[in-house]
Amino acid sequence: MAGGLVALLDDIAALVKLAAASVDDVGAAAAKASVKATGVVVDDTAVTPRYVQGLAPERELPIIKRIALGSLRNKLLVILPVIMVLSQFLPWLLTPILMVGGAYLAYEGAEKVWEIVSGHEEEEAEVGEVDEKAVVSGAIRTDFILSAEIMVIALNEVDTEPFVSRLIILVIVALLITALVYGVVGLIVKMDDVGLHLAGRESGASQRIGRGLVKGMPKLLSVLSTVGIAAMLWVGGHILLVGVDELGWQTLYDLVHHLEEGVSGVAGIGGFLAWVVNTLASALIGLVVGALVVAVLHVIPRRRKHDEPAPSH
Repeated sequence: MAGGLVALLDDIAALVKLAAASVDDVGAAAAKASVKATGVVVDDTAVTPRYVQGLAPERELPIIKRIALGSLRNKLLVILPVIMVLSQFLPWLLTPILMVGGAYLAYEGAEKVWEIVSGHEEEEAEVGEVDEKAVVSGAIRTDFILSAEIMVIALNEVDTEPFVSRLIILVIVALLITALVYGVVGLIVKMDDVGLHLAGRESGASQRIGRGLVKGMPKLLSVLSTVGIAAMLWVGGHILLVGVDELGWQTLYDLVHHLEEGVSGVAGIGGFLAWVVNTLASALIGLVVGALVVAVLHVIPRRRKHDEPAPSH
């Protein structure tokens, strides 16, 4: 009896060790997958603050919370089930779906560029109150594409894992990435309030830091807005660049890779220069594709309407 109990305890101990090892493996895999998606995470963090510009300060965090919850729903309830099913049964379909999202991101970025160039953005800025519902839906729509790429990148890092392990890892990645992105965004948009608080303290150093934050945050948000537009073009273009290569048309990807190799040998900064080349090439592709979509959806129809003869009476 005692021997049987000892054997049972040994089996339980072995199972506990196996479970602990599995948890460690899942944690390590989730960390690796999250790090691999860091580039898109940075883009997501840069894109989001522009959506809360123009809002009343007391509405910034509630809006960010709504966007974060929408992002999490996208990842867990839409993107995760779809990519798990596709990776299991139709893995070849992931690339074309991502490319459609990449084209949408490129369109979003190019549309913002068009609004700035045409002056349409200034006209919109003069129109009264900000529509919070439109802000949230627009942010969640853009986040959906970035989240899809994050999840697919993470999936590619763990595609050799069993189905259940993949599922658990991707859930962890979704939670970690969402908390990271929107935690940082929340800090960024509320730093001016922190500055006001510090400026009201008695300490001279605190006051100087506070005034610096109050003066600097509008400039930082303006820079982040520009970076966000560039990030949409870059990420959208990169999705399209990699996608056409995976679908069998390697010419464009090979050209960019050749340009990268031309600068990668520069001592000390070769890796950085290669990244710059890839980023600029991706952004240019995003701008071209996005501009074509903007022309089809906005510019051409507007010009046709403008050229139409006025109805005679």
